[in-house]
Formats: sequence, structure tokens, C-alpha cells
Amino acid sequence: MSPLPLISIRNGITRHPDHRMAEPVNLDIYPGEQIAILGPNGAGKTRLVEIITGRWPLLGDAITYNFGDEVLVSDNIKYLAFRDSYGDSSTTYYYQQRWNQHDIDDDMPRVDGKPIIALSSGELRKYQLRKALQSNPRLLILDAPFIGLDVHARKELRDTLSDLIQRTGLQVILVLSRPSDIPDFINRIIFVENKNLSSTSLPKHTQPSSFRPRLAVLPPTGGAGEGPGEGLGEGLPILRFSHVTIRYGSRTILNDLSWTVNQGEHWALSGDNGSGKSTLLSLVCADNPQAYACDIELFGHQRGSGESIWEIKRHIGYVSPEMHRAYQKDLPAIDIVASGLHDSVGLYVRPRPEQRETCLEWMRRFGIEDLADRTFLSLSSGEQRMCLLARAFVKSPDLLILDEPFHGLDDQRRLLATSIIEDYCKDPSRTLIIVSHYEEELPTCITHHLRL
Repeated sequence: MSPLPLISIRNGITRHPDHRMAEPVNLDIYPGEQIAILGPNGAGKTRLVEIITGRWPLLGDAITYNFGDEVLVSDNIKYLAFRDSYGDSSTTYYYQQRWNQHDIDDDMPRVDGKPIIALSSGELRKYQLRKALQSNPRLLILDAPFIGLDVHARKELRDTLSDLIQRTGLQVILVLSRPSDIPDFINRIIFVENKNLSSTSLPKHTQPSSFRPRLAVLPPTGGAGEGPGEGLGEGLPILRFSHVTIRYGSRTILNDLSWTVNQGEHWALSGDNGSGKSTLLSLVCADNPQAYACDIELFGHQRGSGESIWEIKRHIGYVSPEMHRAYQKDLPAIDIVASGLHDSVGLYVRPRPEQRETCLEWMRRFGIEDLADRTFLSLSSGEQRMCLLARAFVKSPDLLILDEPFHGLDDQRRLLATSIIEDYCKDPSRTLIIVSHYEEELPTCITHHLRL
């Protein structure tokens, strides 16, 4: 006799129209299946998971759970979503913000004797898994579980999940945008596209391809204005660090770092989780108050010589996982892009007609023009990331800082974003600093490398 499905959905239609798939959902999940839900950005993967977990009630009795009569469904299914290396825990992110502001004291939670914020990304994922598994769920769902992790932490997480599956009989569902992230223990793939699903072998068109769209002409400048970067000649320093040391309490993050980036250079910045990359970028972006105590020169001006942070920022285009996580403004997507003209989180100055057209042109280049009037928080994580990338480019900055720019992007969108970066860097006056934990993702225009 065939086993009963752990979860069975028949003609599943959510009561609220905004959360429906394109067709009624018919899906059986059986004991022992280790599943990857795979599909491009905006395909409906998270929407499907929300139906499976019962977040959105369905019409009629469309869903059946076979967990037993005395145990709640919420105890049998645990769902964790990740947008960066710190996961989706508001508590952890709160402590990360306090760490960044150097407001650390003895009441911070500790794990195995360490302050929670001192954990490596791999250790933190283990801690989050341990918390989720305390109620002994039958099914663990992880959305973008490898995002923000370096190569060692990704392997550590795969090994941990594989060990749990073998020792405890745990079932997992991983929600992924890229086929290359599928672990060996996965034995079923549910492919989602255009809010439809099918249980199939890996579709051919999801495999990495040689797709390399080229841009004939990049959009014009968004009118960043004049500032410290004006008048810098090609090859002159954009930034210069001289013996920079950054300490938080007894912990040294950067130690005696000297680094010069000249105009027109394209740098790859690498290092394991916790090596100091985000701290270094916060100094470049004028967001770290310790910069005033260091010998740092930006755009030809010594830090602390009287320039404002806005004079510095107007020549920098920036995107990072931390920015993505903190960006909770539910504005139309085109307003999110336009906020890059003024380096604001939210739009407080209405763009002029020519600036709005520049925003639309960048959205066209990134393939998201059709999202212009949709609100930011209604978009998928990958669609949000493309909006934030367009925001970084919109004022044609002198210095482009891309911290894990491909987080959560499917293969096609990653290749599109890479081609835009490479075309942008053909201008000899443009300078690039890019961070990625996937070396194979780095654009071919890279000229220099700094590893922390």
C-alpha cells in the first residue's frame, strides 16, 4: 500500500485573490521526499510555500495534513526565510545594528559562550536551525538558505542538513533560484514559473547559458550634481586608506590596512564571513564614524576636513544585503529607483521629468520596466534586488560599490546584471568595487583584487 501524503492539496485556490497561483494548486508531498522548489525571480515560489504552510486560507477543504490528530500543523512545519547572512530574525538584526554602532554590552544573548553577533554566518545558521528544530517538526522549509554565506559556510550548512536528514528523518524543502545551489540530498524538484508548478526533472532552460545581453548605449546621467569627485583625472586616487585600524571593544576588525583605489580601476573585494568587508565598505561610504579617527582620503579630500557625507555619497552608487534588508519603504518601484538620485531611503524630492525618464530607462535595462508602478514590498526578493541595482546606477556614479549584488537572482538576471556592470565599466572614468562569495560571478572587467 502506498503511503499517505504528508501534505495533499487538491484544486487549491486562496480565498484572497492577491495570493493565488495562476492555476489551482494540485500537489502531494510524501514522507521521505527532500524537495527543491526552483524557479526564476517572481515565479511564485514563496507564494506556493505560503499555500503549503497554510498562511493563506484556501477555498473549501483543499489542503490535508497527515501529521496526526494531536499535533498542530504549526509544530510540524517550520519555515525560515533568509535575505542575508543574518537570516530573517529581527532580534539578530537588531543586535547586528547595535554592533555596527558599537553599542555592545553584557546583556547580549550568547550561544556556546559567544555573543550572538560574534558567531560566524555558518554558526548562526546552525543556531537558527537548532531553534527551529526544538519542536521536532516533520518538515523544515528554508527560503534562500545559502544567501550571504561564503563557500565554507555553504558546505557546512549542506552537511548539517544532510546529517539531520539521515539521523532524524527530517524532511526539508529548499526554495532556490539557481540550479547550482541544489544539494545532493534533494530527490525531487518542483519547478515554478509564471505562478504555475510542475514536478519535473530540471528544465533545460534553467541551466546556465551563454546569455550575454549587450547594451549599445547606457542611459544618461541622473544629475548627481557637483561635488568632491569633480575634476579628478583618470588614474588619480578615488580613495586612499593609510594604516587604518578599526576596533570594536577588544575585537579588531581591520588591522593596519593601507589601500588605494585609483579612478578607472575595478576591484573585487573578498574574504570569509566576518573578515571585515562590510566594515571596510562603511568607511568608503562615509557611514562609519570611526573614519574621522583614521587616515582616509575620499575623492581627493581628507575625511574630517569639512566635507559632508552627502557630498561624498552623491558620487557613489551602492547596493548591499544590509540596504536591501533595511529598505522597508512600500513605494512604487520607480520611486525606489529615483531615491538613488538623492541617496535617500524613500523619496522626498519629486524627480524632474527628465530624471524620471532616466529612472525608467535604467529599469528597462534591468528588465523591470513593467514593475515601475508596483509597490516595492509586493515584489519578490529578486525583483526588489533588481530595483536596488537600478537605484545604484541611476545617477551614473563615479564609484560603484556592489556588495553581493547578485543575492537571490536567478541565472538569467544575474547574467543580465553582469553584462550591465561590464558595459558600465567600459567608461575609463568609472570605478568599481564589487563583493561576491561566488568567484565565478565576478565580471570579466575586474582589474584588481583585495582579500581580507
